[in-house]
Amino acid sequence: MSTSYAAAARLVRVLVRAFFRRIEVVGSDNVPPSGGGLLIAWHPNGLIDPALILSRMPRRVAFGARHGLFRVPVVGALLRAVGAVPIFRAADAAGSAEERRRHNQLSLAALARAISDGDFAALFPEGVSHDAPHLMELRTGAARLYYEARRATAPGKPLPVIVPVGLHYDDKRAFRSSALVTFEAPLRLPAHLDVTPEAGESDDVERERARQLTAEMERALTEVIHATESWELHHRMHRARKLVRAERGRRAGKRLERPDMVERALGFARVWAGYYQRRRSHPDEVATLEARLASYDADLRALALEDHELDADPRLGSLWLPALLALQVVTVYLLLPPILLVGYLVNVPVALLLVGVSRLVSNAYKDEATVKVLLGALLFPVVWVGAGIVAARAHIELRASIPALPDVPVLTGVVFALVAALGGAVALRYLRVARETARAVRIRLFRPWRKRATARLLAERAALYEAITGLAEGLELPGQVGDDGRVVRGAGRSG
Repeated sequence: MSTSYAAAARLVRVLVRAFFRRIEVVGSDNVPPSGGGLLIAWHPNGLIDPALILSRMPRRVAFGARHGLFRVPVVGALLRAVGAVPIFRAADAAGSAEERRRHNQLSLAALARAISDGDFAALFPEGVSHDAPHLMELRTGAARLYYEARRATAPGKPLPVIVPVGLHYDDKRAFRSSALVTFEAPLRLPAHLDVTPEAGESDDVERERARQLTAEMERALTEVIHATESWELHHRMHRARKLVRAERGRRAGKRLERPDMVERALGFARVWAGYYQRRRSHPDEVATLEARLASYDADLRALALEDHELDADPRLGSLWLPALLALQVVTVYLLLPPILLVGYLVNVPVALLLVGVSRLVSNAYKDEATVKVLLGALLFPVVWVGAGIVAARAHIELRASIPALPDVPVLTGVVFALVAALGGAVALRYLRVARETARAVRIRLFRPWRKRATARLLAERAALYEAITGLAEGLELPGQVGDDGRVVRGAGRSG
């Protein structure tokens, strides 16, 4: 591993870790410890997608990146540092048709050599980043690269493998959100595709084989990402996941903590797998259940509640509860803000500027996270240093008026810069605490007025749970349901 690659990889890890509050990884042991291979993933979040893979991949990975990205300041330098190979797609490269094909073949040949030498290459077969909850049409470039790498692999060396990668975001545009990276088991190809092309094969044969392998990749990625036809259906499946989890916990007598990304993805996978199986076998029952689920979801949204909050006791029967709530409100809204004042004064204007600039220069929502990471990595340190310089100069001016002050402008500047940086980090967590406190006030004080609606929703949640689990009876679903209602990795079961 080259020094430039190691340094660039460390920088990417720092940037990604700063952007996400939590990153979870599953399936690293599915990546073979030796031999080359191809990572394939969908592409929902611009440059964040390859950055996540690079930061969590246990082995060196070479990326094929659209050639235009190498002309972007900072981005191009970073791509070259990690050894990315410019991909000249036949559809958008300049020159004649023959020149475009030649550029495309040279790009694939460079990545194929890296794979045959024992590295992994990462490609996004869709070719473009997007905002849909499903795959765009896959191009055949990844399949052609795989066969080119097999052809270039020396006899006796391990043949390259294809590892699907799942990228899951709880809110892909939000700063300090969570992400999950799953490395799936290498594809098991049917016999007619698990071959090394022979020299002299006709173009038609190669094209047809690449097309069939691309179809296999699409099937695998569709399962990995749990693709849905629309965001409406996607959100409805998440509602089903949450209500089933909340009802399971209530019946088990457990107050479940917020699920991590692994459990969230497993729970969604169970709903997704059950939905598509039963939509084929029981279409009328599924359609009726969807309509009821949509009505339940609308009622919850109107009350600004989540499924698990229906189980909270809405009464303030003990004197300690309102006292603790009042103490929480005073601490969060009165005592902490002065402490965080420096962090807000220095960082909020930069954050607002970052949001505005990212929306202005981004081609689509998928690019906002990328722009935020790159600009934030540059702007925030500059602003912190600038704040320290301003504080040092202010100290000098103030000491001229008050000679009794210690003559420590440098120390003042350093401390102020550190407080600005730390204050910004604490402020991010404070915003979440403030939102949770506001929610606690709303639930504990306002829900008694909605007791009748809450009771009706609890009954409907229980009925929906029975309907969902009844339809799932007999199906083999991902994950395993624990005694407390949580979904964990393991052998699948129904329910």
